[in-house]
Amino acid sequence: MIRGLRIIAKNQIGVLRDLTTIIAEHNGNITYAQTFIIKHGEYRGNALIYFEIDGGEFEKIVEKIKELPTVIEVEEEKPFEKVFGKRVIIFGGGALVSQVALGAITEADRHNLRGERISVDTMPLVGEEELAEAVKAVSRLHRAEILVLAGGIMGGKIAEEVKKLRKAGIRVISLNMFGDVPKVSDLVVSDPVMAGTLAVMHISERAQFDIDRVRGRRI
Repeated sequence: MIRGLRIIAKNQIGVLRDLTTIIAEHNGNITYAQTFIIKHGEYRGNALIYFEIDGGEFEKIVEKIKELPTVIEVEEEKPFEKVFGKRVIIFGGGALVSQVALGAITEADRHNLRGERISVDTMPLVGEEELAEAVKAVSRLHRAEILVLAGGIMGGKIAEEVKKLRKAGIRVISLNMFGDVPKVSDLVVSDPVMAGTLAVMHISERAQFDIDRVRGRRI
């Protein structure tokens, strides 16, 4: 069972090493980790470190971490999968992104009301370089399952990054647009609202739609 652990610690060299050593010594497997410096509030200037740990002696891990002189606060949290769930990512022009988001959010709402967890992340963005970098970064996003690209024309470097993203196991839906992106995407959808709806249906554990069965088609 995966359990989340939020730690506030002093911003010092070696803190992360000490924490991961304790987790390893008590047979915990770190499946996800993030760390950043807190910029506001009571703990400003300190580090917030979050781990998702599979197995191990969790209570013993917490006990030993609390003993570290660099640690300020320790608290168990629900894993992100239980809170935010799988993620739909949407990039492109603002008007089209909003329409895709409308379909995705409406469909996600139906599933979340039944106990699933699906979240929708959007970023209005234009420009080949900017979009290519954003597509490339999706493979580093925790719990990202599918990307929808919404625009009038996308190709070049964007298409190359789409190819790499699909190799990483993340499905890509493209709106029907000019450029090479539709040619290298898993599915091309003309209606932006439907594109968002299908994206959520694909990652849902309860829906009957599987993008792999219609790969390469235009709808």
